[in-house]
Amino acid sequence: MRAYQREISVDLVSMSKHPITAAPVDRGLTWRFVRDIVRPYKKGLAVVFAAMMAETAMSLAAPWPLKIVLDTALGDHPLPHWLQWVHDAGIDRDVAGVALLAAVATIIIAVIGSVASYIDNYWTESVGQYVAHDLRQRIYAHLQRLSLAYYQHSQTGTLLSTITSDVATVQDFASSATLSIVVDLMTIVGMLGLMFWLNWDFALIAVGVTPFLLLFVSRFKKAVKEATRDVRKRQSDIVAVVSQGLGSVQSVKAFGREALEAERMSVASRATVDAALRARRIKALLSPVVTVVVALCTAFVLWRGTSLIVAGAMTAGALTVFLAYLSKFFKPVQDLAKMTNTIAQTAIGLERIQTILATDEMIHERPDAVAPGKLRGAVAFEHVAFSYGLPQDGNAGVLRDIDFSVRAGEVIGVVGPTGSGKSTVVSLIPRFYDTTGGRVTLDGRDVRDYKLHALRDQISFVLQETVLFRGTVRENIAYGRADATEAQVIDAAKRANAHEFITKMAHGYDTLVGERGSTLSGGQRQRIGIARALIRDTPILILDEPTAALDAESEHLVMEGLTALKHGRTVFTIAHRLSTIRDADRILVIDGGVVAELGTHDELIARNGTYAALYRTQFGTEAATAAT
Repeated sequence: MRAYQREISVDLVSMSKHPITAAPVDRGLTWRFVRDIVRPYKKGLAVVFAAMMAETAMSLAAPWPLKIVLDTALGDHPLPHWLQWVHDAGIDRDVAGVALLAAVATIIIAVIGSVASYIDNYWTESVGQYVAHDLRQRIYAHLQRLSLAYYQHSQTGTLLSTITSDVATVQDFASSATLSIVVDLMTIVGMLGLMFWLNWDFALIAVGVTPFLLLFVSRFKKAVKEATRDVRKRQSDIVAVVSQGLGSVQSVKAFGREALEAERMSVASRATVDAALRARRIKALLSPVVTVVVALCTAFVLWRGTSLIVAGAMTAGALTVFLAYLSKFFKPVQDLAKMTNTIAQTAIGLERIQTILATDEMIHERPDAVAPGKLRGAVAFEHVAFSYGLPQDGNAGVLRDIDFSVRAGEVIGVVGPTGSGKSTVVSLIPRFYDTTGGRVTLDGRDVRDYKLHALRDQISFVLQETVLFRGTVRENIAYGRADATEAQVIDAAKRANAHEFITKMAHGYDTLVGERGSTLSGGQRQRIGIARALIRDTPILILDEPTAALDAESEHLVMEGLTALKHGRTVFTIAHRLSTIRDADRILVIDGGVVAELGTHDELIARNGTYAALYRTQFGTEAATAAT
């Protein structure tokens, strides 16, 4: 168990070093961001505002029918002057008429308030849902545009947490909390005006206490926000643990590490519980303090108001209305105090969303970039250097001086020791990364001069592990070309040696594959990947160890498919199995960030250099000697 704890604590420390949260975003930028995301829904907000005004007005009018009953029906005070029309109509001649008037007014106020409440609740929820939809779309589209370098220091779990939990928090705030805050503020303003009109000295009590309450709330705001930030970070850790554990469930079972994963989840969950309880200790203090202050003010008004009624300076109805307003006045203040938690959560969610949207780790397209048209496929690396990070951050260069050229239609094998930069070299061609020195050219022109998507449309990939998406076999093959016809899909599958096993499946090309193609064998996934590359029909093909994890039979079928795929294309094949690239036109050997050797298989064996040493390691000295 101690070994588990040490291993888990290291993982969680690693998570905390690379959180999605960053330094708090400038408050002015945050409000501008909020304004921008709600701007498309100005008409809906106008409807909500009108409904809120009606709801607030009905809330202010609610105590007045009771005042009329107490003062006019049960007492001997005349109706207020603004109800003169009631007197002129003779309704106030008896108690029954006044009571009926108050009853009808109560119903009318309730109906109008209910209709207004329905309208503002529905429309506010509508705006909240659309804002959340826009945020999800905006974040996901931005994440798709970020370079691969961003994902090397970002956790998928924390990104998932932001695009789900944080967006949901913002949505809840926009659809419910915002409504409450606006209604509360409008109610406070309206009640203050009426309270001053009813009894100005009593109103001063509320006015005098309110600044102290607001000061008290503001003092806690920072502490609540920091506590909430810690809770959200811990929740992101849980998502990261779950994402990693479930995404690698086969490896977990293979190594019998279920207990470790469960303990890792337990540690992350307990950290979340501790953070949540620390936050709750702070938040729980607000409501009791406000409640006590409200009770003190109400008690004073009740005591003083009774004295004024006895002295004839105030009516019972006026005191009733004033007490109703006083309780309602402090309820919005109390609600706003409770809302500190919601506001803090929303502020943290907005910060995390803005942190992603403000990330500029993109492969930028030049303003004068051109579409490449149909390329021939001639590739050249001119003294290329590359590093995955800045040298001042302690990142050593992966590539130092890569210089070679490839003719159109040439097949190039790429080999080298583990970590020599083979995959990095071919990743620079489609601009998954940009060089830090030198340049890469296609058909004699710098790849940075081409429009990014148009450039990548000229390149196909077959990777070591073909990733299949949830959907049918047909959809996965056509993923490489959105406008592919049924005939083109079947033709690509036949050329990739995939048609036979696809037609034997339960629903043929309409068979659904499991997540990441888990229902298919490795060889079947690779052949679908080859079909996906074939259907693109591009002049450049990059093969990144496509047979490394296959058995001999599957490798044979995949290599047959690759033979059809290579025809008439410029091909880069990264390989650890040197037998798969023996027939390449030339073999590029990368070692120490430079081109160590370049030539045919026979030439490199004769040189007795790095390639010959790798060949001897795989096939033995006798095989290397025979190869010469």
